[in-house]
Amino acid sequence: MTTYLLKLGELTLKGENRKGFENTLKQNLLSLLRQTGVKVETTAGRFFVHCPEEVREKVENALDHLLGIAGWAKTRIAEKTVEAVIQACVEEAETLFEQGVRTFKIEARRTDKSFPLDSYKIRCRAGAAVLDAVRGLQVDVHTPQGIIEVEIRERSYIYGTAKKGLRGLPVGTAGRGLLLLSGGIDSPVAGYLMASRGMRIDAVYFHAYPYTSEEARQKAVTLAHIVGRYALGIRLYTVNFTAVQMRIKEGAPEPWLTILLRMAMMECAQILALHRGAKCLITGESLSQVASQTVENIACTESLVRLPVLRPLIGMDKDQIIRMAETIGTYETSILPYQDCCVLFSPPHPVLRGGVTEAARFYEQLEPGELIKAALRESAMIKCAFP
Repeated sequence: MTTYLLKLGELTLKGENRKGFENTLKQNLLSLLRQTGVKVETTAGRFFVHCPEEVREKVENALDHLLGIAGWAKTRIAEKTVEAVIQACVEEAETLFEQGVRTFKIEARRTDKSFPLDSYKIRCRAGAAVLDAVRGLQVDVHTPQGIIEVEIRERSYIYGTAKKGLRGLPVGTAGRGLLLLSGGIDSPVAGYLMASRGMRIDAVYFHAYPYTSEEARQKAVTLAHIVGRYALGIRLYTVNFTAVQMRIKEGAPEPWLTILLRMAMMECAQILALHRGAKCLITGESLSQVASQTVENIACTESLVRLPVLRPLIGMDKDQIIRMAETIGTYETSILPYQDCCVLFSPPHPVLRGGVTEAARFYEQLEPGELIKAALRESAMIKCAFP
């Protein structure tokens, strides 16, 4: 069996609620690793995953996508004797040396005070043994290429440099939200960020066939699959908004087309969110990035909804958003040249600072309510990246 140690990070700050967060994290991990034969063991501040060697790659992939952990490492379990711990440190050092590591240090924590060496003495004894056994390794306590960690708990755990986790909170600890997913760069990042705060995600994508292509719709599906790998799956609802858009294009002042379309999308999204039991809407808006995202226009677009609208990107610039999109793996899909309905129907000179009262008057004149309900009745749902 192979063992991995998981560090919990933010979950350790949850006080009396901590057990519930840990239980959700454990269930999420077991969902990702269903039918792999893994066993998950918990102790204060740590999770241990025991798995057959043949599923090691799948386990490591799951840990790379698991929200709620600060880090993880493949771990040696040794008998709780000085000799066994020192020998395990030497074996870990040999592995690091084979991987190209040439400088190291030892870190040690002893929660079991019955162990005969304290943390300082463990570091000294293990460091000396490694230097004697692995020629070519040197100690560097400030900027080592590798760190050998020793934890003396109910058992002895020894592991090399841990991989960073995604941090955040376990998905499922913060309710459900509905993401307005476009085919662009921003909204998938917004969905990921809310999942990282523990929120379960549903998503809605608006398309305007035949004005938008099947490739554009498929791009949104692919993005939902990518984000769904972190969010433990996403139900993506695709809504054909052609009739609504044509009503707006034919009956509204041209500078207002984008604002009124977004108002209709928000109204439609709220109906769907309430049906799904979602407690909020999520958008990828960033303040003043485009004309529809000025403070005044944001006020117009959300004026018809009573659910909270979460905008995790609101204070981020485009470079920050792009870097995050690259990190989570959505960027290359987002930049594929298939435009969504907002881009195709955007006016050449959009209103920059619309008023809520004026927007409401234009919107009421369009009477889009029945068209929105009809679009929802004909919507389709796709389950994306469920474990």
